[in-house]
Amino acid sequence: MSRHLASASLPAEALPQERQQWILQRLRSQGRVVAAELAAECQVSEDSIRRDLRELAAQGLCKRVYGGALPLTVPVQPLKQRRGEHAGRKQALARKAATLVRQGQILLIDAGSTNTAIAAALPERSQLTVVTNAPDVALALLDREGFEILLVGGRVDPRIGGAVGAQAVKSLQGIRADLCFPGACALDLDGGLWGFDSEEVLFKRTMVECSGETAVVVTSDKLGAVATHRVAELAEVQHLVVEHEVDKATRAAYAARGVTVYRAEAGNGE
Repeated sequence: MSRHLASASLPAEALPQERQQWILQRLRSQGRVVAAELAAECQVSEDSIRRDLRELAAQGLCKRVYGGALPLTVPVQPLKQRRGEHAGRKQALARKAATLVRQGQILLIDAGSTNTAIAAALPERSQLTVVTNAPDVALALLDREGFEILLVGGRVDPRIGGAVGAQAVKSLQGIRADLCFPGACALDLDGGLWGFDSEEVLFKRTMVECSGETAVVVTSDKLGAVATHRVAELAEVQHLVVEHEVDKATRAAYAARGVTVYRAEAGNGE
């Protein structure tokens, strides 16, 4: 079933399996589902919907939460595996993210393949200072004009692709930046920005605290997903860059919470 059918009406008197497949498509399209809303749309009882969600969760297809369900998030893969994944999509996000940057700013850029793409997309000769814990980000800027690069030291975690831990956090605390790009493992309307690794999350949290503004750049699978440690409340995020495919209702929901939402141009599907 195409993800474009997720917004289509469910046929009357649909079988439970058909309804569950429809719920999964809605979950993948919107990033979350609410039992009461599903019951109204499907014209069945909330008990029936809750039973559907329990069965889907038992199959490992979603995560039950109070009032509905969220998609599952697979913990972040090592950076070397992520470098070549969805390159076109990440480059489209990076090009849009780069438009948020102004001449002469001090930027904090986190580790991660999407953030490396953002570094590569930054305009040259703009007298930018880039502070990063990620060797990949530094290398993406090293031979380009108009950048001062400050590499945060500390223990480099090869899975994360950047320095984390007490030394890295202490180095970062002495910096005041205009804008930061923390890597995102999950983002949702109620909980905000989330990550998996506690040390990495502490570094991301410090980035937010040291910056005047925060920009979160996410592939669609991160919206409404679930991770274990909160990085920041949604109120602490000023800018959100999403993929072209993210629907208008989702973009409007984040905008209603005071976040300025930017939609990337359509990628090439890589």
